[in-house]
Amino acid sequence: MKIIEILSVPYLTGMNIVAGEAGTERNVESVNMMDAPDIIHFLHENEFLITTAYHFKDQPHQLTELVKAMEAQGCAGLGIKTKRFLDKIPDDAMQLANELAFPIIEIPLELSLGEIVNHTLRAILDRRATELTLALETHKQFTNIIMQGKGIERLLQDLSQMIQRPVQLIDQHFKPIYQSAKNIDFPFLLNGLTIPATLTSSVSFSVRSTKETCTLFPVHISEKKKGYLMIIGEIERTDQLSSLTIEQATNVISFALMKENALKQLDRNKRNDFFLHFLDNTFSSQEEVFGRAAEFSLKNDKKYICVSGKIDKDEFTSTYIQRIEKADDIYDFLEDEVSAIHPKIHFFTKGEACILLFEVGENRVNTESALLQLQERVSYYYKNTISFGISNLTQTFLDVKNAYNDSQEALSEGLLAKKKAYIQTYRAKDVIELLRLIPQNDLKNFYEFALSGIAETSSDEDQSLLDTLSVYLETHCQISETAKRLYVHRNTVVYRIEKCEEILGKSLKDSETTLQIRLALRIRHLLA
Repeated sequence: MKIIEILSVPYLTGMNIVAGEAGTERNVESVNMMDAPDIIHFLHENEFLITTAYHFKDQPHQLTELVKAMEAQGCAGLGIKTKRFLDKIPDDAMQLANELAFPIIEIPLELSLGEIVNHTLRAILDRRATELTLALETHKQFTNIIMQGKGIERLLQDLSQMIQRPVQLIDQHFKPIYQSAKNIDFPFLLNGLTIPATLTSSVSFSVRSTKETCTLFPVHISEKKKGYLMIIGEIERTDQLSSLTIEQATNVISFALMKENALKQLDRNKRNDFFLHFLDNTFSSQEEVFGRAAEFSLKNDKKYICVSGKIDKDEFTSTYIQRIEKADDIYDFLEDEVSAIHPKIHFFTKGEACILLFEVGENRVNTESALLQLQERVSYYYKNTISFGISNLTQTFLDVKNAYNDSQEALSEGLLAKKKAYIQTYRAKDVIELLRLIPQNDLKNFYEFALSGIAETSSDEDQSLLDTLSVYLETHCQISETAKRLYVHRNTVVYRIEKCEEILGKSLKDSETTLQIRLALRIRHLLA
């Protein structure tokens, strides 16, 4: 409690402040009686000292030194019983007390020091008990809000009403997580500020651009991640009521965020596990792939662009463990950034790399623009660079496996060129890559049209005709070379080629016909 509140205790009437009245807001945590000249060595911060001044009756001027020493020690104030051993408090001691705003209280003769100690301690304990009860009730109120599913935002609204100040929950990058009011431009207030990584207790500061005072209270989210409860206005250390209320809020919010973070980590692990199994082709059927993909809002009939990203190496993170730890921090940050850019960007991690799957639809996000934005954020918040490799557009989710390999190859091309902070797009190298861009149903229709009659069944005879036709075209229509590669007689090759022409109703000497068949045979491998 404060000095001014001690003076209002009913059992302590008659005590009057005679000097240092400006310091009556000083906090009192304990009370002590002076019974020795060297009492100052046994006093503590925020302690109220009462005395009969017996040791100063012959040397009253030493009271000035006592006041000076108590001020340096951070004591709350000094109570002196006058008219006992000291007729009056020396003027120089009172003058110094006024200058230091250090309260000196005159104690009447009828009050014993023991009574003052007892009543003061009882008042302090009563106040502490009241504060503890309030803290428990506040904690219960905030806990009920979370348990009833009303959310952290509702908790912040209640906290804001209790302390009569706007409140916002931010992460370590000053990005808003939740806030109590929609009409407060918190990001503007924090423009250009950074939070010290070593901040472990509350701190108040002023924003130069707006002249606003803000107070930050740390909120733990995980072992490596921290958030902050930011309040517009300064919370004085002597404002015990507000401090206790905020402390209970930060505790409840911390547990709620730790739960959210654990669930988020579990969901991330499930997504990564599915995607890695998909890339490794460990699922038993396409139906299983489609079912698992649907759990993560991935549909096979959608088009996708696959992007592989990797943190560029630097001289400060040379070991594998260091690189993995830094990558984990940055990718955790990027996952939140990606969800803010567009909800149809799916995020995965694989070792030291991250994978972004852009779902292409009507509201298509500009892939390169989004990646540039992510590079800027990583550079700003982590002083690191990140590079990306972009695949071509796929027609289905099943094609993402090939797109992932393409994005990895694009990423490797930039690395081989010793680039940093680059965005490399994959360049298709042959006809197969171009054919992959065409929907599978269209490929199948073209294949059946170009090889009509031969591709309709899977008989051994049709398979031998297709194999012969493929080798024949690869050897530039050389009968002898075809027979040599197939280990058959040349007459067998002549018979099979004539049979193919008969079934197709076309001559293999026609260039347009052979082009269609060549493409169809390439498509055959894609459809297998």
